[in-house]
Amino acid sequence: MQIKLGEIESKLNKIIEEEGAAYFVLIDPDEKNYREIANHVKDYADAIIIGGSIGIINLDEVTKDIKEITGLPIILFPGNVDGVTKEADAVFFMSLMNSKNTYWNMTAPTLGALTIKKYGLETLPMAYLGIEPISRTAVGFVGEVNEIPQKKPEIAGLYSLSASYFGMRWAYLEAGSGAEYPVSNEMVGISKKLSGINIIVGGGIRTPEVAYEKVMSGADVIVTGTLTEKDPQAVVEMKKAIKKAGLDKLKMLSKK
Repeated sequence: MQIKLGEIESKLNKIIEEEGAAYFVLIDPDEKNYREIANHVKDYADAIIIGGSIGIINLDEVTKDIKEITGLPIILFPGNVDGVTKEADAVFFMSLMNSKNTYWNMTAPTLGALTIKKYGLETLPMAYLGIEPISRTAVGFVGEVNEIPQKKPEIAGLYSLSASYFGMRWAYLEAGSGAEYPVSNEMVGISKKLSGINIIVGGGIRTPEVAYEKVMSGADVIVTGTLTEKDPQAVVEMKKAIKKAGLDKLKMLSKK
């Protein structure tokens, strides 16, 4: 039986199909200047993802504000069971597959499932994979991540392949918020090639040139967060680089 995708996922897939790549901006709901960030990114991001690793205050209010300011699809990126609100459009229903703690693999999403159903949120099934140097970031610490070494890109590829067999349609290769360096191009490429699902890449992407490389290597979505908080105007050049890479990638694939 063919799975019928929800409105948000269908919209995102169309962007990826037609433009080669999408650009998501991550906003931490605990950031005091979240309204300022939302105003700066609304004309450049394809979607907003909302989430944080360490507690959340006033999630309903913040999500509603960001949705009204941007008019963009709002996707929850829950750090725990308290990271769900009816004010969003969709939620990454995810498993931190390489956590050492089964709570983050399966228990947390299971405990949140009934709330998601109650709120009628669209779900985007996703493998969340912690990549070196994530252990030195908040999500690595809280999520007890057994980080995948950058020198072993095939491990991320196998996790992404496994995710596709579990029926997940997205895999997020995450180096961690504010990471010293991003996921390698080789890791992005092998994960896309083996799995065939949508590959999201985030953490440590600070320049348009790096974003361009990740898309050309196989990334379908680039996420920036910390960069946006420090310099909201950075999204302008990021979008240009991501969309240029997307079109260049589509041209390259059409020649094969």
